[in-house]
Amino acid sequence: MKYMIIIRFPNPEMERRALGYLAGRFSFKTWATGETAVPPQALSWLGAEGFSFIVEGPAKHEQSAAPVRNPSASAV
Repeated sequence: MKYMIIIRFPNPEMERRALGYLAGRFSFKTWATGETAVPPQALSWLGAEGFSFIVEGPAKHEQSAAPVRNPSASAV
């Protein structure tokens, strides 16, 4: 995985809107804990679009290997 930054949004509504914005533009991972890993380039895009977020720092190796939200697929 490429170098990623861990960010956290101030509330669930901001997170939902920001993740919708990121989809299709940048790769990212998000966890039920509220943490989201994004590439460094995404930070300026999020800021320019008016999204508030807190930068927690670089993602640790364990985070890049951790399961994402709702990892199991539904039975078909």
